[in-house]
Amino acid sequence: MKTAQQLVAEAKTAIKEVSIQDLANALQKDAEAILIDVREPAEYVQQHIIGAVNYPRGVLEMNIHNHPKVAASGCEPQMALTQLASNPMYIICRSGARSTLATESLQRMGFSQVYSVVGGMQAWLDAGLAVKQ
Repeated sequence: MKTAQQLVAEAKTAIKEVSIQDLANALQKDAEAILIDVREPAEYVQQHIIGAVNYPRGVLEMNIHNHPKVAASGCEPQMALTQLASNPMYIICRSGARSTLATESLQRMGFSQVYSVVGGMQAWLDAGLAVKQ
């Protein structure tokens, strides 16, 4: 048996992480960067980073192919995933645990440019960075 903390610690060894400053820089400089917030909808509605798309951790894998960046093209899910995979993707949650597990899952789906944001929204807020409320 593994605790949730053990599962997260194990996943961290297999993923790439970025700081909130790395995320802020990417969002400012890279128009192709994708930000996915894997918190629950009630958390997201309270405050989120401008431009973030909310796919809660529990439905991420089932909904990722509907991301607004590819939804308008009307392509099949496999093609949508392929198109999304060409963009750097940043995953954020409240503290970094759910984003770690989500990042690991997206890597298993074939995404190679996927990054978990260390410290999550709490670190973003602590740094006084902009949010939409």
